[in-house]
Amino acid sequence: MEAMIFESHAHYDDEQFEEDRTELLNSMQENGIGTIINVGATFQSCTEVVQLAQEYPFIYAAVGVHPDEVGILDEERFAYLREQCKKDKVVAVGEIGLDYYWDNESHGIQKKWFQRQLELAREFNLPVIIHSRDAAKDTLDIMKAENAEEIGGVIHCFSYSLEMAKEYLNMGFYLGIGGVVTFNNGRKLKEVVEYMPLDRIVLETDCPYLSPVPNRGKRNSSLNLPYVAEAIGQIKGISPEEVIKITNQNARNLYRL
Repeated sequence: MEAMIFESHAHYDDEQFEEDRTELLNSMQENGIGTIINVGATFQSCTEVVQLAQEYPFIYAAVGVHPDEVGILDEERFAYLREQCKKDKVVAVGEIGLDYYWDNESHGIQKKWFQRQLELAREFNLPVIIHSRDAAKDTLDIMKAENAEEIGGVIHCFSYSLEMAKEYLNMGFYLGIGGVVTFNNGRKLKEVVEYMPLDRIVLETDCPYLSPVPNRGKRNSSLNLPYVAEAIGQIKGISPEEVIKITNQNARNLYRL
């Protein structure tokens, strides 16, 4: 039997899927997409991701609030997140981290809720999905201070240097590789993929964002993952099928499925 693709990071609760969500999700299995992790970003989405996981047997949820959205958090809402973490198909805390690119929230607020959500993951023994943009040093400093290597998880949409990749790989983290690896200007990421061991790569789309070539600029979905597998295969000198098989196992290890 051919290995199915494991989509490690999607946002199917996003409004860009309002029109055709059911139809699209119902087409996944026949198109070789075996498992999907649907990831919370806003506080509101942490309810929606759990609902989607309950509706579709092949979808699991991650619950967490993205750094751009943490301004809404308070103790009451945080207590609600804790409750969501107890649900049976919630397999990770995320996406959480720091984003100094959009700078929607003050760095202090971002750091506070990043730390709190790391603690949440530790409490429930769940891996974390880390979002970090233009905040490489602060992200790493907090993760080291919190001993995140004991928690484990994935650096989603990895976008930093090879040096930074080595830091996270040494901590035992997986790196999420998506559409950017197919871009002509994705040289830095190609170097990271070339260097990193195969057993640390997981496939992701971050859909509806970051469509790979040849669909760059259009709405992304898990159906585009074969392009990502192909690009990784070319860099690693193995077949796309081999990439799919290995990354499927990696993601199962990561999310403990």
